[in-house]
Parts: sequence; C-alpha cells; structure tokens
Amino acid sequence: MRIIFMGTPEFAVPTLKQLVLNDYQVAAVYTRPDRPAGRGRGLASSPVKRLAKELALPVVHPVSLKETGAIAELDSFEPDVIVVAAFGQILPKPILELPKFGCLNIHPSLLPRHRGVAPVAAAILAGDSFTGVSIMLMDEGLDTGPVVSMAQAAISDRDSTGSLTLKLSLIAAHLIQDVLPDWVRGGIKSKPQDEADATYSATIAKEDGEIDWHQPAVAIWRRVRAFHPWPGCYTRWRGKLLKIIEAEPLPREVDDVVGEVVALPGAGLGVNAGDGVLGLLTVQLEGKRAMTADEFLRGQRQFVGAVLPG
Repeated sequence: MRIIFMGTPEFAVPTLKQLVLNDYQVAAVYTRPDRPAGRGRGLASSPVKRLAKELALPVVHPVSLKETGAIAELDSFEPDVIVVAAFGQILPKPILELPKFGCLNIHPSLLPRHRGVAPVAAAILAGDSFTGVSIMLMDEGLDTGPVVSMAQAAISDRDSTGSLTLKLSLIAAHLIQDVLPDWVRGGIKSKPQDEADATYSATIAKEDGEIDWHQPAVAIWRRVRAFHPWPGCYTRWRGKLLKIIEAEPLPREVDDVVGEVVALPGAGLGVNAGDGVLGLLTVQLEGKRAMTADEFLRGQRQFVGAVLPG
C-alpha cells in the first residue's frame, strides 16, 4: 500500500510516526511551506516536515494543490490512499478522485459535531464531556464526508486545547493503524453523517482571548482552557496584559462590582464575574514569567480591590 501523508502541526506527528513504524510505504509527505518565525523571522519548518526529514521521507510543500502541475506531481507518486491530518489546504476534486482507496481525513471531533478549523477548542467552549477522533472519507465539503471510524475520549476539567489535542493525536495514530488494513480489504463501510446534528467551529482570532467579566465564571473558565496555548485569555492591569493561564469557577454569590478582584479564603484570588467568581490559579503579567496567583499578589499588593476592564 502506497500512502501519501498530508499534515502540518504537532497533532499530525504521531500519525505519521505510527505509519512508518508499522512499515507502511509512505511515498511522500505533504505539508505547508516553511514560514518566518521567532524574533529573527527566520524560516521555520512545520513539525511534520521536521519528522519527515528525520525519517528520510520525500517532502513536498505546494503553495496550492489546485494547480495542474501540483496534481500531476502528486499523481506521479501513485498513491493507493491519501491520509490527511490537519494539512491546512482544501483538496480539489481531481485529487480526491486520484487514489484507489480515497482520501481519509483524521478530524479531532465526533463528527458531525464540531466540523471546521477549531474543533478541540469548540468542544471545551461548549462544555462537552466527551470528544474524540473521526476518520472520514473526504468529499468536496468541509468535513462532510462519510465516517469510516470513530474513537471517543473524555474531556477532563483540567484539559486545555493543548493537552486535549495531544491526547487526541495519540488516539488518532492508533486508530488509523487499525482502520487502514480493513478499509483497503473492504471490511469497513463508511456511514453518512447526519446533517441535522452538524455544528461548526469558528475560526479563533487573537482578540477572542480578551475576557468579558460580565460572562458567567463557568463560561470564562472554559475560554481560559479553550484558548490555551493560543491565543490565551487575558485582561488588563495597569496598562499591561495579564494572561489568565489556569483558573477555576467558584459558585459564590456576587454582590460587588463585576470585574473586581477579591481575596478568597486560604489566601486565594478571584475575580467577580457576571455569575459566580473566577478563581485565579496561574497568571502572567506582560513581560514577566508565569506564576501562581499567590506569587503574583506578593509583588502586586494593590491587585485586590482593583476593577479589571471588560
């Protein structure tokens, strides 16, 4: 079986590694082009490209797969199946129809729930107890193809998008290993998605991380987890950004001003929200390292009693 693997971020790395470890013939690895990164703005390779180079696999990073030359180059690898995991480009119809066994996309949600670009964050924002990994046969729609297989995973109260993505990436790597042999032999039949149950995850922008303290503490807590590590949840204190890295919702009556910083029993810190109090566990002031709320308070005594914007 000749496989072309398409992926870009860390989420895709365990799957590529698992395919190679299980002796699948990866004919080529497709990933995004190198991009400027860091203060020096030097070109940086994607995590998938770095692994592919370590494994001595051919790497292709087309600007667009819609060009005739790109399609012809892909065809020259003679793939039996294309495995896609967070590649970052829409595959045009000629490529979808090229491999004998189709294009299998690994999506980190239980489709049709949370289609789109940010399914892991969307599951946390929605307060879902479970999410998972879906492998689907790609069509021309956005995550609309029939589902080949699924695996479920619990979402813990401590999970952030970072930790949950890592968990799902490991599940995906083992799931594709189990699915591929049966799929090629015809032992698995795909099932159409129920459009009535479909939801879509929105694109996340940097400004989405700014906290609105009029929201319930539970909703803010979910945003803190959903937006970690990027873009991060933040408020403002004395003209600087204050990131809220870890927090917990506290079901307390709030009679004071929304956004006011309050001292909690046991030397803790919290902020009055629209409903309840958001307990602060780990924070980071702009230009400083991350620290516990207690450490932060020792250097910022005036913080208690302040009213944070938003």
